Amino acid sequence: MVKELTRPGDLRAGAAPDTAWAFFGGEFVPLRDAKVNVMTHAFNYGTGCFEGIRAYWNEDEHQLYGLFLREHYDRLLRSCKVLRMSLPYTAARLVDLTVEVLRRCGYQQDAYVRPLAYKADQIIGVRLHDLEDALAIFAVPFGTYIDIEKGLNVGISSWRRTDDNAIPARAKITGAYVNAALAKTDAQDAGYDEAIVLTQDGHVSEGSAENLFMVRDGILVTPPASDNILEGITRASVLRLAGDLSIPTVVRTIDRTELYVCEELFLCGTGAQISPVTSVDHRAVGDGTIGPVTTRIKDVYYAAVKGKLARYKDWCTPIYPK
Repeated sequence: MVKELTRPGDLRAGAAPDTAWAFFGGEFVPLRDAKVNVMTHAFNYGTGCFEGIRAYWNEDEHQLYGLFLREHYDRLLRSCKVLRMSLPYTAARLVDLTVEVLRRCGYQQDAYVRPLAYKADQIIGVRLHDLEDALAIFAVPFGTYIDIEKGLNVGISSWRRTDDNAIPARAKITGAYVNAALAKTDAQDAGYDEAIVLTQDGHVSEGSAENLFMVRDGILVTPPASDNILEGITRASVLRLAGDLSIPTVVRTIDRTELYVCEELFLCGTGAQISPVTSVDHRAVGDGTIGPVTTRIKDVYYAAVKGKLARYKDWCTPIYPK
C-alpha cells in the first residue's frame, strides 16, 4: 500500500513537496538536500544535458506508470556523448534508479522526472574535457505544461532554431534552452500561447520546446531531424500511432506558409503531450477548431500513456509493486 503524500491541487505543478526525493551524489537523498555550488561548471556555462520524463497515475489500477523510461535514458546517454560525458550507469540502471526515486516520493498523481547529467567541477573556464561528470535525478508532481483542452494560438518567432553546427538540437543540452526561452517569452509577450521557430534557411523546425505535426490533404507531416529538431520520443510515438490508425504520414521539410493553409496542426512532447493548434499568426488553422486527425491521435495517446491499452503497455513501466 502506497501512502498518499500529495494530492492534485496541493501544489503548483512542478513545485517540489517536502516529501520529494532525488538521486544525487551517488545516493538517494531528500530533494531539499540535493544542492550544487554556485561555481559548478554547468551552472556557469550550461554544460549539462537532461531529459524530461512523465509518470502517469492510473486511478483504476492504483498504479503510477513511468512513460518511455528506457527510450529517454538511451537519448540521455547519446546527449552525454555529444558533450563528452561518461556516466557510470547503463540505461537499464538509470531506469532502476528512476523507479526507486518515484517509489520513495510515493506520488499518487501525475509526476515529472528530471534526469540531469552535468559538468560538476567548481572551476572557471570554458571547455568539455578534463571535467568531472555528475548525475542527478528528481521527481515532482506535474500537471499540464500547456493547456491541452483548447486550441493554441501560436506565432512564428523571429528567433531561429539553433543549428546542428552551433548547438545541436538532437542533444538536450541545458544551455541550448535559452533559445527556447527567448522564443517562448517573446511569443507570450505578444499575446500568443506558444512560438514556432524556423531554421536558419526559413523552414519550419518546431515549437519552442515541442515537435510539430501538420495535416495537409489528409496526410500527417512532420519536419525531418535535419531541420534542427529534437529527435522526440513523443514524436516517434505519434508516428507509430498514426501508422496503427492507418493515417498516412510523411517526414519532409515544411514551408512557413504551409502552416497558414494546412487543415490541422499540433505540437507534441513529453511536457506538452498532444497540444492542438488552432491559429498561426492570427490565421485560423482549418476551420479554427481541433481537427479529427488530431483528436484521434490525442485520444489514443492519453489512454496509452496511462497503461489503459494493452497494445502499448510496453511504453509504460509500473512504479509500485503489486
